[in-house]
Amino acid sequence: MTAIVNISLKQGVLDSQGKAVHHALDSLHFSNVTDVRVGKQIVLQLDTEDKTQAMADVTKMCEEILANTVIEDYKIELL
Repeated sequence: MTAIVNISLKQGVLDSQGKAVHHALDSLHFSNVTDVRVGKQIVLQLDTEDKTQAMADVTKMCEEILANTVIEDYKIELL
């Protein structure tokens, strides 16, 4: 089973990397971009077919090490 974890900064947290990308896009005349948020994606291969257990395990991974839950949100997708 594959678990895809998308991690992004919470709303209200300054995204300096996103601001830099937005500025670069604007300087390249992509003026229709109104905001940029930069995040990360982690793809995990799991040796299980139990979706309930996989979700519980990946959630625990996110809470303990993969995401800084003070400033980041995460979403898990199981395939």
